[in-house]
Amino acid sequence: MARWLTLIAVVLVAAAPGFAGEITGKYIEARTCEVFTGPCFANADTALNGKHGVMAWVVDKGNGLDGLGVVAVVAASETLGQRQVGEGKAVLIVDSRATFEQRAALIRLAKQQGGDLVKNVVGVEIAEVKLDLCPCKENGCARLTAGAAKIETRCIDANHDKSCDNAFAFYPPLAKDVSQVRAAVAVEHSYTGKSINETWKDMGGRSAYLGTFTAR
Repeated sequence: MARWLTLIAVVLVAAAPGFAGEITGKYIEARTCEVFTGPCFANADTALNGKHGVMAWVVDKGNGLDGLGVVAVVAASETLGQRQVGEGKAVLIVDSRATFEQRAALIRLAKQQGGDLVKNVVGVEIAEVKLDLCPCKENGCARLTAGAAKIETRCIDANHDKSCDNAFAFYPPLAKDVSQVRAAVAVEHSYTGKSINETWKDMGGRSAYLGTFTAR
């Protein structure tokens, strides 16, 4: 029953107006292609890899959502690069600690911030969304757990993690309105659910971003 109620909420909030006030919080993403790389390596991934990704927003303050989170698991038709073209599908993982009304607001947040990547929602899962940031020199260490989705990151080592001398944050973040963004190594990035009939487990790629977000 909870699943169907949340699916109804997806429909109700798809065209809903903005929030009553500003919402701020933490953002993390990972995808199945390198984002901190050189153009030649990125071109080698195009149309072959990088069609899957996980985005997560955890609210610090705003709209009565403090401490709650939502995750978008994305399966795209093409590489998640500069711009997504073609059809894709998304599964939302909504925080189990949220009320029905809060879940609806979290879904609206994911759809607003995820844009076209979260336009075609094919399923909703309910699980506790937890994001732990680990203090470190480059602020690139974090761990996201959200049911069947997981991201664990570490800082990029300039001496050992560069694929080439001109490696940089080649692709922009997948989500809108993110700031203070830094690239990181995805020690693990996985989705093991059944909602999109696709699973993956990617390890060791320079394929993650951490940052903050603002929504209105």
